[in-house]
Amino acid sequence: MAKAKTGDTVKVHYTGKLDNGDIFDSSIDADPLQFTIGGKQMIPAFEEAMVEMAVGEKKSIEIPADGAYGQPREELTQTLDRSTLPDEIELQVGLRLTAQDPDGQPFTVTVAAFDDKTVTLDGNHPLAGEDLTFDVELVEIV
Repeated sequence: MAKAKTGDTVKVHYTGKLDNGDIFDSSIDADPLQFTIGGKQMIPAFEEAMVEMAVGEKKSIEIPADGAYGQPREELTQTLDRSTLPDEIELQVGLRLTAQDPDGQPFTVTVAAFDDKTVTLDGNHPLAGEDLTFDVELVEIV
């Protein structure tokens, strides 16, 4: 039976869980995730875990925070005057907004806190600081 190797495009079903067991993402009720092993489209440890898997094989992958989205970085959190945001935005903690860096490149921030005068935006990935577990099944080597 053929086994996946670096450079192969694969389709996998996955369920991603936090340490407390909460599911943060899953492809189970959707199409399988397709990517090329070694293509740097996924967390490196996730891609590497696919190597030597056979179609139909299942496994659980534990990825510590430093090997996933890293630790939260304080410099990616900023408190701004609330007037810098458009008035039509209804702020709520957890709201994801798209901003632009000085070069015009878009990036996503999350509203971490706000009051009448200020808003705190967090540019860290929502899963920064989290150890992740993925239950995966190799569905197809394309």
